[in-house]
Amino acid sequence: MREARGPRLAGRIALALLTLYALAMIAPDVIRIVRPLGSFGLLANSDGLIYDVQGPFDAEDDSPAWKAGIRPGDHLDLQRMRCPPMDSNECATILSLWGVVTYVMPGRQGTFLLKPTEHGQARKVTLIAAPRPVNRVLQLVVALDQIAGVLFVLGAAWLVWIRPGAMTWGFFVYSVYFNPGQVFEFYAWLQQWPRALLAQNVLSCVFQAAGYAGLLLFALRAPVDEVGPRWRALERALPILAAAFLALSLSGLGNVFGYPVESLWRASMIVGFGVGASAIAILIARRRELSPQDYQRIRWVIWGCLIGLPAYLIAELSQETSLIHRLFDVTMPEELAGLLYLVNGVLCLFVVEAIRRPTVINVEIPLRRGTVLGLLLSVPVFFIHEEMNTLNELTGLPDWAWVIVASALVFLISRTHEVVTEFADRLFDRQYLLAERRLAEVAQALERADDLGEIERMMVEEPTASLQLASAAIFREEDGCFRRRGAEGWGPADALVLTGAEPLLEARAEGKPFELRGERFDARNPPLPSGLQRPILGVPVGKARRCFALALYGGHEAGTDLDAKERKLLAELAESAERAYAQAEIEALRQRIRALEIELARPVEPGRRGGAAGVGRATANEKRP
Repeated sequence: MREARGPRLAGRIALALLTLYALAMIAPDVIRIVRPLGSFGLLANSDGLIYDVQGPFDAEDDSPAWKAGIRPGDHLDLQRMRCPPMDSNECATILSLWGVVTYVMPGRQGTFLLKPTEHGQARKVTLIAAPRPVNRVLQLVVALDQIAGVLFVLGAAWLVWIRPGAMTWGFFVYSVYFNPGQVFEFYAWLQQWPRALLAQNVLSCVFQAAGYAGLLLFALRAPVDEVGPRWRALERALPILAAAFLALSLSGLGNVFGYPVESLWRASMIVGFGVGASAIAILIARRRELSPQDYQRIRWVIWGCLIGLPAYLIAELSQETSLIHRLFDVTMPEELAGLLYLVNGVLCLFVVEAIRRPTVINVEIPLRRGTVLGLLLSVPVFFIHEEMNTLNELTGLPDWAWVIVASALVFLISRTHEVVTEFADRLFDRQYLLAERRLAEVAQALERADDLGEIERMMVEEPTASLQLASAAIFREEDGCFRRRGAEGWGPADALVLTGAEPLLEARAEGKPFELRGERFDARNPPLPSGLQRPILGVPVGKARRCFALALYGGHEAGTDLDAKERKLLAELAESAERAYAQAEIEALRQRIRALEIELARPVEPGRRGGAAGVGRATANEKRP
């Protein structure tokens, strides 16, 4: 016991420390929302080529680099600016540009040594970082990125906490580096201590390599933390792959030591795309090896990777290399890169949902709703981005007024999203529409039914057929216990009677549908169907004071969970069944009363009447003195 407890405690301590480290990198960027960082106004790749001298400023004339005469095409002299010595201002400057980092503390001084050009000699230029202009769209994007980054890390850490294993640890290690949060403020702060900044750059390379390996490990084991026989060789090779990733990542530090390494930076990004594609290919290849429920869970992971990984890697490619500028002769706006980072948060959302739940709803539902939300947001965001300066000039609204405007806009978008999502669900989910119509007809039939057997048949067979459920059963209340009166997907060895000891009957007292999940509901007490037929939803037919029956429903035959709309349909069907049970009970009472009335109204035979009278007289005479 102590041996098991020791590694578990050590793992949780390591988890807590790594979580704090990951949050310490991204949390400080919240400061950028209220206090913009500074910039020298130039972008240089890892070969020292300066390809942009405007940077984050609205015009080139606002850039300190442009004012100092630096132009696109100039080259930094990496050999003369290299580290060591670590204490030189040139070393601190080249470290501040590592990975195309564009931000420094406002007022920071940087020394740039430029190579000779065709029209001039070598130069030494000293720049003072100027604060970047306020951009409200960027402030909003940064705020969303930081929130998503924190939730990403905490979500991955929570998975390790509740389900420690190689699978969840792999995803958590991936989340430390590849999360939507930005780290400009953290790196700008570290620039005051070049040695600490260099150490952080090395750690960044380590976590990048570990993240690649962790993602592959997660893909090999998700969603049940088991690896199949044909994938074990690849899992054993992961340490070798991680070492290769680390060597490539560390080579990107070459420009800090005077070597041009832009091609290695690009190769590292291309490796990232290769790792992402490999992870998706592994997940797709493994999906047929899983049970129906786990197949549906891994579909969530696949779609999360398809959406999140490319978005993140494209944003990294634009932020850390000059490849996009070279190919398209444009620099990706920071707002767009931030939105791509934000999209990466979908990966964590989908992974957490797939791992924490034994069954999930059809992944098409969140994809459809997310697409609708993205389309609704794209138009106002694009308009605001293009017209923000004009709106500021025309309206002259103070900052607090823009908060009110933004809140109203968010409210309108959310309401529109609800309406459009409902329309899209009805437009594309034809199966649900057919089920809704059929169960509405069943509800009307229940209102007219007065036979308990017919009521229970409709409560079992109709939802099973309409919603394509794997199992359904109904238990009728009889003398304080509940007896099974109808079932689909249940066997003879499964529970026939529910007594007052099971948590199932305790949960029915709430009078509303409840999930059959967690330690409270043990499939062995009472014995319930296993696998695809295991019930996941309990629906009481009645209220807490008078519960006529309890219906238990499984998930879909395809392995997906019941979504909110389907649960609502089953709850409404139970309300109709409640009225039907009450009507049947009233009718049964009427028949009994009628039978008693007939019995009482039947004439008594004379002999029996006389005998009774004689007995009465004898009794009376005996009492006389």
